[in-house]
Amino acid sequence: MAGTELDPAHYDPVVVANVDTAEVPSAAWGWSGESRKTFRVAGWTVAVILVLMNIGNHHGHVEDIFLIGFAAIIVGILLRDSYLSRHPR
Repeated sequence: MAGTELDPAHYDPVVVANVDTAEVPSAAWGWSGESRKTFRVAGWTVAVILVLMNIGNHHGHVEDIFLIGFAAIIVGILLRDSYLSRHPR
């Protein structure tokens, strides 16, 4: 073989737990997927921050409606996710 040719066996994608490392490079390191706990903590944190943003010097209540509305949507999504993870279809 010439020195410029690549060894095809060396560059074949490795399949780890039905995940192609060519498509998901992090699967080769042993991590592939989403961290549900991290997303839940981030969601609750954002919802609390949105509610705390009501404390301020604004005079209109339109901002309050939007802040509480978005926080309620996030909490609804988190509660739905928690319910569906405990009761699979």
